[in-house]
Amino acid sequence: MHRHSYKGRKFGRETDQRLALVRSLECALIENQSITTTLARAKEIRRSTEKLVTMAKKGGLSNRRLVIARLNSVSCGNLLVDVVAPQIKRDSGYLKIERAGFRKGDNAEMGTISFVDEIDYSKAEKKAKAEKKPAEKKAAKPAKKPAAKKPAAKKEDK
Repeated sequence: MHRHSYKGRKFGRETDQRLALVRSLECALIENQSITTTLARAKEIRRSTEKLVTMAKKGGLSNRRLVIARLNSVSCGNLLVDVVAPQIKRDSGYLKIERAGFRKGDNAEMGTISFVDEIDYSKAEKKAKAEKKPAEKKAAKPAKKPAAKKPAAKKEDK
């Protein structure tokens, strides 16, 4: 058997489980700026996450929709396009992997994957607060008075 033309790692999982694992790790990386996982997983998510960041940097509605579709999370995709991508000043090589020793239980080699540039997430918090304010104003409008209820007739039990 040869291993030509087989891309990616299998992680001992079926396709749908593997895709879910990679997508959840990508979302965790985008939301937290840095995660610690096994070295093989870190190397695998670096491939796909750098492609997502490049798409997000290009901007546009179609690229935003592609990013959201690949991440399976609207909030994570919007965070990448609106907050993370504009703060990255380089053309490629957005992520770095540092070895983080070995896991205690099974001695698996661990790695920390993070963005090379520092990302300021306070912009996302300000934007979230600004979106909540109009919703609160709508709720502050006085409601119409309910119609008066007629008293219900009491039934006698025999």
